[in-house]
Amino acid sequence: MRARFTQEQDPAIWCAAIALAFLALVWWRLGIPSEIYFDEVHYVNAARKLIDGVRANPEHPMLGKTVIAAAIYWLGDQPLNWRIPSALLGGLGLFAFSRLVWLASGRRLAAILAALLLATDFFWFIHSRIAMLDMVMASLGIAALWQFAAACRFTGQARWRLILTGLLAGLSLGAKWSIAPALALPGLWFLALKLRTNGRRFLWARGGGPVEGISLIEAALWLGGLPLAVYWLTFWPGFLWHDRPIDPLHPIAWHQYMLRLQDSVVKLHPYRSVWYQWIGDWRAVWYLYKPVDGAQRGVLLIGNPFTMIAGLAALVWSLWAALQRRYDALVFTVLYAATLAMWPLSGKPIQFFYHYLLPSTFMMGALALALDELSRRRDRWRWLAPASLLASFAVFAWFYPIISAWPLCCGRPSYQFWMWLDSWR
Repeated sequence: MRARFTQEQDPAIWCAAIALAFLALVWWRLGIPSEIYFDEVHYVNAARKLIDGVRANPEHPMLGKTVIAAAIYWLGDQPLNWRIPSALLGGLGLFAFSRLVWLASGRRLAAILAALLLATDFFWFIHSRIAMLDMVMASLGIAALWQFAAACRFTGQARWRLILTGLLAGLSLGAKWSIAPALALPGLWFLALKLRTNGRRFLWARGGGPVEGISLIEAALWLGGLPLAVYWLTFWPGFLWHDRPIDPLHPIAWHQYMLRLQDSVVKLHPYRSVWYQWIGDWRAVWYLYKPVDGAQRGVLLIGNPFTMIAGLAALVWSLWAALQRRYDALVFTVLYAATLAMWPLSGKPIQFFYHYLLPSTFMMGALALALDELSRRRDRWRWLAPASLLASFAVFAWFYPIISAWPLCCGRPSYQFWMWLDSWR
């Protein structure tokens, strides 16, 4: 992997251009619908109360709501402004993901494909246009993984990049906990390689491992201690609530309270689903379907039907490639498995399709690597790489009206045009 990685081939400019184009598309009509929809009702209202120092939505970490509150405070309490943080972070996260793929693989085309596939996978686009916590969490978490990969690649920059990794990881956790399994993997990787190369000296040995010159003890500070400290500091607005503020000296008690609140939601919801339905793109969630802003509009959360299925085939290939010592394929296979496995293993009684945001993102990394590999073939299967990218764009364009709150033409039954499966209704 290191031998074929050259900075001269770095597709950074292409990746940045794709991210900016994606941001422009997200920004177009970002203020529509011009009212709260779906879970904005929780987070926008919590942000408003946060500005007033009033306790609200204590079951979730605070950074995502703090960012929305900052946008409202500085820019005004308007739908466009509620959603600006998600839009900006969506563009940043897309760029960070392409950088992660580049640094993990050293493959120029794979990095470009990863950006294009993520931009058209529906999940990333929809959550970049709504004032929820997910894009704050996902973008900052992927940026943390990007910086860890850069620390492994550029050992002369390792220390400050590991510090940045810890800072971004703590901020990501401060938005939502779903990223935790992915953020645990760099530390576990560090531990495994230090053990393999240094044996009993693994704690203090500076040689070997993913980063030369950094001991496991120091890595634990940057990848463990720093994220936890930053994470707890994201609760600072809660320390200042006028009524029943968070006690900064008792983080464990507060988190026990948060867990009790989350586990108390047991009432069945019509949009509830489970992990194996997410894998097959089987169970959709309607974020919006109503007359608003002079037209019938809808936002349907599903994954891109083509890339969600092609991605599963890519994961099978990635697992096979990992067994052949393709460590870049191993990275995205493990990230997918870790972020998906937390849901069947968790005690959260009611789950939804939007919890598949992170697994589907890492699946796009596996698909990008698989298509890159196909493009290198010299046989009749090579055409599958450009055809797959074209299919992803075509399906995105086909579904664009029903994932972007575009005016729908035929009144209330208009959604049926996109209902390929009855379970999406």
